[in-house]
Amino acid sequence: MPNALNQIPDGLYAAQDYERLAPEFIEPSTWHYIQGGSGQELTLQANQDALARLRLQPRLLRPLAHGHTRLTLLGQPRRHPILLAPVAYQRLVHPLGELATAQGAHAMDAGMIVSTLSSTLLEDIAPLTHDKWFQLYFQPNRQVTLDLIRRAEHAQYQALVVTLDATIKSPSGRALRSGFVMPDAVRHVNLDRYPTPTSRPLQHGDSMVFQGIMADAPTWDDLRWLQTQTQLPIVVKGVQHPADARVLQEMGIAAQVVSNHGGRALDGAPASITVLPSIRAAVGPDYPLLLDSGIRSGQDIFKALALGANAVLIGRLQVYALAVAGALGVAHMLRTLHEELELCMAQAGCATLTDISPDILFDSASKASPC
Repeated sequence: MPNALNQIPDGLYAAQDYERLAPEFIEPSTWHYIQGGSGQELTLQANQDALARLRLQPRLLRPLAHGHTRLTLLGQPRRHPILLAPVAYQRLVHPLGELATAQGAHAMDAGMIVSTLSSTLLEDIAPLTHDKWFQLYFQPNRQVTLDLIRRAEHAQYQALVVTLDATIKSPSGRALRSGFVMPDAVRHVNLDRYPTPTSRPLQHGDSMVFQGIMADAPTWDDLRWLQTQTQLPIVVKGVQHPADARVLQEMGIAAQVVSNHGGRALDGAPASITVLPSIRAAVGPDYPLLLDSGIRSGQDIFKALALGANAVLIGRLQVYALAVAGALGVAHMLRTLHEELELCMAQAGCATLTDISPDILFDSASKASPC
């Protein structure tokens, strides 16, 4: 496969165009691994279908000369509501992997969430961008989890994003059929210094799922323990039910990410955008909510904000941009998304993010008017 370009290729007129061009720069089985979802990919498809169904009802004669996309999130001012989601193993598509992504994010003042399973050390990524959060997977050994937290704190990450919806995942049929195998050179290097976890021996009649994989899965007690171990704001990623959202809010979790892991966790779960309104209703108007899964355009971002998100995370699209044009591609993709959001806001009659509300949307599958 060709290496990423050092320039933006012709024919890139929208952020989603990176998805169209990326297969020219990514080895085929790797492409299927990145593109694929779990199971039959019902949730993967639902994420984009649900966003596509929503239509906009623009308002007329609104004053827009003072318009902007600024917001404050976890006490920090931001130019726009776009962050990069935690994506593992980015050296699959570019030799610099997360280092190039961090450079692109920094150029566009976009927050970057660094994965526990990054293919570059979290300490090496940290100096390349000032706006960084660390995504944490609980490890079977609490001491290992604690060491990861201390490393993130020492490297001046500003928040912990704890992913809780992906302890066990259905295999991607698309990746299996393509014969994808993780290359030896691409590793989750943040975990290299720790002993390899040993599997618990199974007894006759035990389940590989329940007594095996899930034996060390995190619980509410683990999350409470985490709160006692750090002063960093804790964000929980993978929220899909309003009852869980209320409990997390009551516990003092700083923010939540409404997410189905981009369709890579429970297949058959609803689209993130579909459950967002009920979760917003559960936590009230002022609590920070972010959304990921299915975002491909500035208009998708607008729809997420209209239904209750304060900001969005961009997952696969950052990998496509990285594969096509490295750090320059990531920066260009982010700039394009931001411009698409601004254009959508202007055409819809919304000068600021706070002007974006549910009454500007309706679901084209419904006979009823505004949401």
